[in-house]
Amino acid sequence: MEALIQWLQPVAGWIDILDVLLVTLVIYNLLLLIRGTRAVQVVLGIVVLVLVYRLASFAGLSALEATLEKFFGVLPVAILVLFQHEIRRALASFGRTPLWGLGTSAQQVKDLYNDVVVAASTLSDRKIGALIVFERQEGLRNYIENGFTVDAVVSPSLLVSLFHPETPTHDGAVIVQGDRLAAATCFLPLTRSSELSKELGTRHRAALGISEETDAVALVVSEETGSISLAVGGQMHRRLSSSSLATLLIKYLVTEKSRPEGEV
Repeated sequence: MEALIQWLQPVAGWIDILDVLLVTLVIYNLLLLIRGTRAVQVVLGIVVLVLVYRLASFAGLSALEATLEKFFGVLPVAILVLFQHEIRRALASFGRTPLWGLGTSAQQVKDLYNDVVVAASTLSDRKIGALIVFERQEGLRNYIENGFTVDAVVSPSLLVSLFHPETPTHDGAVIVQGDRLAAATCFLPLTRSSELSKELGTRHRAALGISEETDAVALVVSEETGSISLAVGGQMHRRLSSSSLATLLIKYLVTEKSRPEGEV
């Protein structure tokens, strides 16, 4: 019997390690889901209330302690109401890729940016204005929420149709989150720079604005000239060809993980 217990001890150890790793993975992805959203403030508020409850218990503040106990009794229901959007998104994400962030292959990333380049070239040839924003480390959920939810696979035909002048979605920005087109007609902050060329319009100002406020990368197609530009780190790469656009997308969205210094 003792020999059997000794033989099972290493197995139990590996099971414990696997258990911890799975819990870590779940918590990490749940944090990714609420990153950059108002849900972060809600979580911080709950943490503060828990600390206040512990302080009230330690200090003998019975009235405050009893009040918070009542609140914590209904907290699970409140969380379901407050985080219903995030919960639906988590379940949908898990349905697509059970390991979440581990499910996107290098080939999928390459195909995504190839589709974006094809769409940008098509829009450029037709002189259709466009603004496509790519989320990186900093969440863009606050901007996504003010637009029209799409949640679709990125494709050249979808991007071109969204920006067609006769469609109601041609104004505003499209936001790409991971390998999904999250939303369209999103409003972005305009740059406050006084040094911006007068020939650049609202789309370019919005692209620079979002790249100044966050670490996002913004692709702009000029409606007047068909010129393709890329805003990153508060700087604008202008007059890009299809090949140079593809190179920059890979550089900023795949190779580099932190906010880069752009070049004019």
